[in-house]
Amino acid sequence: VQLQASGGGLVQAGGSLRLSCAASGLTFRNYATGWFRQAPGKEREFVAAISRTGSGTYYANSVKGRFTIPRDVRKNTVILQMNSLKPEDTAAYYCAADARVITSQLAAGECSYWGQGTQVTVSS
Repeated sequence: VQLQASGGGLVQAGGSLRLSCAASGLTFRNYATGWFRQAPGKEREFVAAISRTGSGTYYANSVKGRFTIPRDVRKNTVILQMNSLKPEDTAAYYCAADARVITSQLAAGECSYWGQGTQVTVSS
């Protein structure tokens, strides 16, 4: 199983970025999937998650109202749409998935599969 995150880059504050997480070896509709981020010198933190059915989403308070986590079943990808970006959103972003947990458990880091990070830098 491999998760491949992409779409990071440099953006000005107030701008938008769209991250993608593509999977090989698993089908996202059978997995709760989420995004985490880690800034230099800080612990990894939960950002957003979507349930196995796709009917439920869960967001960190810091991104609620600015980020969304849609899922493209046909392409087997999970997106993190980031709008109104702030400098404090700067971090490496990671996608993760697990077939056995609900979104709140995934948010706590209970993930069997992790992708590599994609860097997001927001300039002020």
